[in-house]
Amino acid sequence: MRNSIFQLMIHTLDPLSEGRFKDKASILHKMAKQKCQDGGDGEKPNGVAGDKNIPNSSNITVEVTSPANGDIGPVEDEEDDDEDAPLSLDWPETTRKQITYLLIFPIVFPLWLSLPDVRREKSTKFFPITFLGSICWIAIFSYLMVWWAHQVGETFWITEEIMGLTILAAGTSIPDLITSVIVARKGLGDMAVSSSVGSNIFDITVGLPFPWLIYGLTHNFQGVEVSSNGLFCAIVLLFLMLLFVIISIATCKWKMSKILGGFMFVLYLFFLVTSVMLEDKIIMCPVSI
Repeated sequence: MRNSIFQLMIHTLDPLSEGRFKDKASILHKMAKQKCQDGGDGEKPNGVAGDKNIPNSSNITVEVTSPANGDIGPVEDEEDDDEDAPLSLDWPETTRKQITYLLIFPIVFPLWLSLPDVRREKSTKFFPITFLGSICWIAIFSYLMVWWAHQVGETFWITEEIMGLTILAAGTSIPDLITSVIVARKGLGDMAVSSSVGSNIFDITVGLPFPWLIYGLTHNFQGVEVSSNGLFCAIVLLFLMLLFVIISIATCKWKMSKILGGFMFVLYLFFLVTSVMLEDKIIMCPVSI
């Protein structure tokens, strides 16, 4: 009876609604458990017999099924850190948290000053300001990251192409990583994958040509020269990578697993090493642009 009530009621929960999905699932689990325990050994009014072997421990793990994407993993009745709590700049207690606090303080402090925290009830209505302000801060941080990466490359005699393939590519993918982790923990695996794919398509079709368009409008539509030693071969390599990615996902039966993640890392390292060798002319591309 406990499992039946839980599975029926869980479909009324929205994983993206206010409040944590885990907490709501935990409340329903406690309600169903109490319903069974109150009945004792006798027959219930609805014809369901009681169960003496209902565990009394508070740490009970159950499987939760999300209406959007299937299983989201076990939910425990133990209290976790409140992820939806408003941002606090109080000095933490543990050493690990203190080190993390010092590392992220230069980024968090200007955000705390300039953006309303929509996790506070009084600031919820200011979510458009927070949304637009976040985009502005991403632009500022991106500019600083590109500038600093360029300076580091000049200091250590690293070409701009290699810096773009390594440091900048990894740095600009961090927001995609965080977004994918957040939605995946809510049980929305499809959204996590589509977010990564959609962000890369947006980068190529909007993020790349839009600055060129602005440059053309301000310079009488003068063209922008793009020079790369292995650009043609790199594009061909990207198509091959896409083919191998599709094959690897199909081999894993369209499920995200540790084996699939490891294979993705191998493909990325292969692409990275090959692209760097093309840029440094260790491997000569037969077609030059």
